[in-house]
Amino acid sequence: MIPFLDLKKINKQYRKELIDACREVIDSGWFVLGKHVSKFEKDFAEYCGVNNCIGVANGYDALSLTLRAWKHLGKLKEGDEVIVQANTYIASILAITENNLVPVLVEPDTDTFNLTTKNILASLTSKTKVILPVHLYGQISPMIEIKNIAESNDLLILEDCAQSHGSQIQSKKCGAWGDAAAFSFYPGKNLGALGDGGAVTTNDLELATVIRAMGNYGSEKKYENTYRGVNSRLDEIQAAMLSVKLKYLDQELFKRRDIASKYLSEIKNSLIQLPFSENEHSHVWHLFVIRIENRELFIEHFKKSKIGLLIHYPIPPHLQLAYLNFFSQELPITESIHNSVISLPISPVMTDREIKKVISACNSFKG
Repeated sequence: MIPFLDLKKINKQYRKELIDACREVIDSGWFVLGKHVSKFEKDFAEYCGVNNCIGVANGYDALSLTLRAWKHLGKLKEGDEVIVQANTYIASILAITENNLVPVLVEPDTDTFNLTTKNILASLTSKTKVILPVHLYGQISPMIEIKNIAESNDLLILEDCAQSHGSQIQSKKCGAWGDAAAFSFYPGKNLGALGDGGAVTTNDLELATVIRAMGNYGSEKKYENTYRGVNSRLDEIQAAMLSVKLKYLDQELFKRRDIASKYLSEIKNSLIQLPFSENEHSHVWHLFVIRIENRELFIEHFKKSKIGLLIHYPIPPHLQLAYLNFFSQELPITESIHNSVISLPISPVMTDREIKKVISACNSFKG
């Protein structure tokens, strides 16, 4: 059986270093907001090319706390609108509504699955205050164009980089394009912890200071609470794990890109719509997402071939029960995408035999 993602095999590569890092944290007796969090924040900020990184509990909190901090700083108020692509994972939408802001769902590009400048411009109103580009599946959004729109209309940009660690345009990485960016280190991400974790990156020191305090019960100084904050901190042990894995991120991305290149060149089946990428640096292939009309038949075909598949995501946010009667617009492109996408296995520990077997199964599918 070829698993969709073999986390045990991925982490086994670094087993000794991970155990040593964990032991160091245990032996230190310091488990919250210690030197390992500080080190990872410094190293990840440097990797992304920004001045500040704030570790938080998860990717959702990274989004939510940033919006919350902007409200405190007077840059947002309740009822302001946030433009976001409709086919994103629901966490992007939850973070917006949690802050009593209004998500404005726009149809994505059918090739990249990301925001388009045309649809952003068509959705601008006097209440628009934020553009939230989600670099979906690992491909960075058209950030040069999005940044131009934001600057022309005095808008904030919050990048959702949960799936795109290391993707870049013109040598500038995701996480450095917006006013702030949110990352997830969920175990299945390209840079994954051994539990939950997240971070915000930004060049805005004032914003970084407020987010850091808000995630620590609203406290900048122990037992003194400046804000009505929450408890959202990156654990010392997870930071230590991430510091180990950050060293190997680029070589794992190289492997992902190599597998994607083979899929793109060797899968030749007119029933399968292959993904698109602008260039080798713009996509880090967190997921290799194809589109196919007869999805259930395709899944059965792969089950017989003993190859794991996943659907990202079967139900779009606007059709979830959580948002029943919340959204009124029609989103046919988004719904078509959610009804036809399926993700093939892609990971840095796949063998040549496994890669060839996936390609063969795609090419032998008859519909």
